[in-house]
Amino acid sequence: MATNLKQLAFIFCTIVVATISMPVTQCRIIQLNDANLIEETCKQTPHHDLCIQYLKADPRSTGADVSGLALIMVDVIKAKANNALDKIHQLLQGSPKPGQKEPLSSCADRYKAIVEADVPKAIAALKKGDPKFAEDGANDAALEATTCESSFSGNHLSQMTTMLCMM
Repeated sequence: MATNLKQLAFIFCTIVVATISMPVTQCRIIQLNDANLIEETCKQTPHHDLCIQYLKADPRSTGADVSGLALIMVDVIKAKANNALDKIHQLLQGSPKPGQKEPLSSCADRYKAIVEADVPKAIAALKKGDPKFAEDGANDAALEATTCESSFSGNHLSQMTTMLCMM
């Protein structure tokens, strides 16, 4: 899950950079064809197929500009973080294996920070037209997910990643 969230955050950051670097006239030309805009935007990301998958699955992508696509990716990050947080709480309510309770609690705090701080920060920044600040929020989310994952050692990491990815 942390890897998936990191990929999504990186896709988001790339879209934000595209928002900054794409001339307004180019945005208007590409906007004539929604699939083209999604394709051109996702081409600039390291996870092209994942980017396309999430953007095309959201009906808001029809008619969206690059900033709108970035907002969609923020919503995807939020949904994935909420799913991870729910799964972590389920694991904590069960009988965590020895040595897992503390890292799980830490991960819960980190994913809560993504949902309550990083995502709202990115949304507000995009709506205000400040893509750099939005990028900071996505980078923070990726850092939180990475820190969660690294809090597990040995087999716990692969077990945690497997459990979260099964969501």
